[in-house]
Amino acid sequence: MTTDAEFEAAIAALQHWVGRERIVEDEIGLSSARRIAGMLDMDPASLKQGDALPPHWFTMFFPDIARQSDIGPDGHPEKGVFLPPIPLPRRMGAGRRVTISGALRIGEPAIKRAIVAQVAPKIGRTGRMAVLTMRHVIETRGEVIAVDEFDALYREAPPPGQASAVSPPQPAPANGIYADRVLLSSALVFRYSAVTWNAHRIHYDADYARQEEGYPAAVQNGGLTMQLVLDAALKRAPGRLTGFTARLTRPLWVGDTVTLCGAAPSGGRMACWAADKDGHLCAAMELEFAA
Repeated sequence: MTTDAEFEAAIAALQHWVGRERIVEDEIGLSSARRIAGMLDMDPASLKQGDALPPHWFTMFFPDIARQSDIGPDGHPEKGVFLPPIPLPRRMGAGRRVTISGALRIGEPAIKRAIVAQVAPKIGRTGRMAVLTMRHVIETRGEVIAVDEFDALYREAPPPGQASAVSPPQPAPANGIYADRVLLSSALVFRYSAVTWNAHRIHYDADYARQEEGYPAAVQNGGLTMQLVLDAALKRAPGRLTGFTARLTRPLWVGDTVTLCGAAPSGGRMACWAADKDGHLCAAMELEFAA
């Protein structure tokens, strides 16, 4: 077993990855957009070639497409294929900071510049961790339409037979002006994984999630949680979405019901969140709007 100092040295050795950039192309195809619409319970046929998409939908395009031989036992691409080879086995989304100035259009090619922004060690209550921050710059028609900084948390594996550690529960806010309930069915989570080309096994293989990663059930995809919170809030939007921040605080489980809430908009901002079946806060977001 390595010491904390050796672990920090191993993360320091990955600093040459910081600043590396990949370009991911996407044609923003009609069939892809319609699959997303169907997954979100919208009429797929309502989307036509040339239509502008909801501004936050860029997060569901530009997948990293690895060869099957490069897929690891957890369903992610092997370390070093696209992302730095962080020497910790468990990876989960943690949060993001997004600015939006435009929207993708169906049939108009676009690119994502995927830049390694930070690799930082962290030693906390649950053991050794590392935070990987990726900066995704979305461009189409020669313009930047969104910048997305996404944090992924890497952790140690729990000992065999021990439950995976989760953050202590905290109650969700009580000042919501709406409360939309959504069933996180296995079909919904699977379809989201399909449209985003995400093969992480904890989201669809409950036996793997329990036996290998110490979770009580298959784990809800954090990207889908943020998508649902945004969609619920935008039904009450005071203007055009120009950005948001998000923080995932506690896992949700496939098969549970999530409650999507938001406070009254104020000063072009709106606080939104997701609560689990026990009323615990699972995701907190703040949205920004322009008139």
